[in-house]
Order: sequence, then C-alpha cells, then structure tokens
Amino acid sequence: MTAQLLKGRQRAKQLQAELSESFSELATATGVQPTLAALQVGADPAAAGYLRAIRRACQGVGVALRPVELDEKSSPAEVQSALTALNDDKAVHGIMALEPLPDHVDSSQLFDHLSPAKDVDGVHPLNAGRLAAQRQPHFVPATPAGAVMLLEDADVAFKGKKAVVIGRSDIVGKPMALLLLHRHCTVTIAHSRTEDLPSVAREADILCVAVGRPAMVTGDWIKPGAVVVDFGTTYVGGSVKGDCEQASVEAAAGMLTPVPGGTGPMTNVMLMHNLFSAYRRLVSAT
Repeated sequence: MTAQLLKGRQRAKQLQAELSESFSELATATGVQPTLAALQVGADPAAAGYLRAIRRACQGVGVALRPVELDEKSSPAEVQSALTALNDDKAVHGIMALEPLPDHVDSSQLFDHLSPAKDVDGVHPLNAGRLAAQRQPHFVPATPAGAVMLLEDADVAFKGKKAVVIGRSDIVGKPMALLLLHRHCTVTIAHSRTEDLPSVAREADILCVAVGRPAMVTGDWIKPGAVVVDFGTTYVGGSVKGDCEQASVEAAAGMLTPVPGGTGPMTNVMLMHNLFSAYRRLVSAT
C-alpha cells in the first residue's frame, strides 16, 4: 500500500487567488487598506522566520503588514501596552503576537488582553471557548483549520471514526481534536505521558501528530489504510522534517499529509482567511 499524498500547495494557491480578489473588492468599495499587525518581542530566529512567512502571505493577497518590534528586555507592562494600542487602532484589522516570547512575558496573560475581534490566530480564551462550545468563534486556529479543509477536499469520512491526536497545544492539538469531535469522530488526545503510545496510535482511523519530534511516528504505529496528518515542522540539517518517518508511514497509511508541502502551505493562507473575516466585520461596523 502506498498512501495518497494530500498536498496543500495547490489548494493554498487557489485560496490565495480567491482571497486576493475578495480583499481587493472590499478595499475598493470601502477605501480601507486591510492591515495585519505582528507583535514581536526580541529577535528569536523562529519568530523572525515566521514573520518573513507572514510577510509573503500578506503580499500574496494585497494586505499591509505592520511589524511591531519590541526589545527583548521590554517589561510585560510595556508589551501589554503595545498590544492595547493595536487593539484600539481602527486601521489594524488583525493582530498576532509572535512566539516564542521571552521567558518573562507570559503568553497566556498577553493573549488575555488581545481583542477577540482581531485575534486571527484564535488564541484568545473567548475564541477558544466558543470553539469548544460549538458557538461559532470569531476565528479557528489556522493550522488545524487548513488540515481539516484538506481532509474534506479528499472526501475523508469522519462520522464514527476513531481519531487520535498526539499533541495538546492550544493552537494545534486541542483545536484539531475539537474540529474532529464536531465532525462526529470518537477522539482521543495523546501526549508525552500517554502509556504505550504506539498502541494508542494503531487504533486510529485518523491519526494527527503535532509534537515537534522529527520521525517519531513510524510505519508500525499506523493502522493499515489510516489517514495520517503530520503537523511537524522541525528543521534538521537545513531541511524541514515532519513528526512522521515519511517512507514507512507512507507505505502503511491510506492518506498522508507530507512534510514539506502538506499542512504547511495551508496555514498562512488560512491565517489570511481569518484576517479577511476580521477585516470585513470591522469595516462593516464603521
């Protein structure tokens, strides 16, 4: 068996074209430039790399990017003040606080002060809570939202299927589990302290992996014919690696999102999708 590869690049290009047209039409009608603010504290290479990727995504759909760069030694109060100013700025339609943040800045406390209406990453507790309650959050985190779109495009059956999500982060693992639960999967969330993790994984009709450990999942973890979603993006020797050992997993699975080229291309375009929703809502309210 060789898995069908669910590649996100083509779908992302299609969405980018649609979003570019939508942004252009609304900007022309309202005279308002869509703008995303990215708050970066310090000069962590991972945050800087993500900022470059966001800049490319913004350029692809005609959105202005406003980087707000603070010194690594900025106090929590100074960081919160910068965020509050962006919340209050009517020319800003979406806000991201780039991680990782310095150790002395608590991300949870910072996210609490982010305007839910501009929270395009879906990290504010209000948006997370509304997702959990199936109450139509303003925004769903971009990475799991993009992955679910790929699965739906491939006509993956969800209802009644056993899904295992390895990883419990607030921006990938937990929301992915909720999105699968809302589609009537029977969902298990596994993590580093789960006993006999390979056996748990082998029960999955749909296996999602988001742990940041290259090649952790091998083919003998996979139920034959299962759908495998690999969210891993770890750089090893200058190239990006997923959480799955691709050759053996591809031989066992029925479908697989490859790394690179699977869920990754969908993430930033879904971020732009969230930004368009925020932009449309905010300009309509003025």
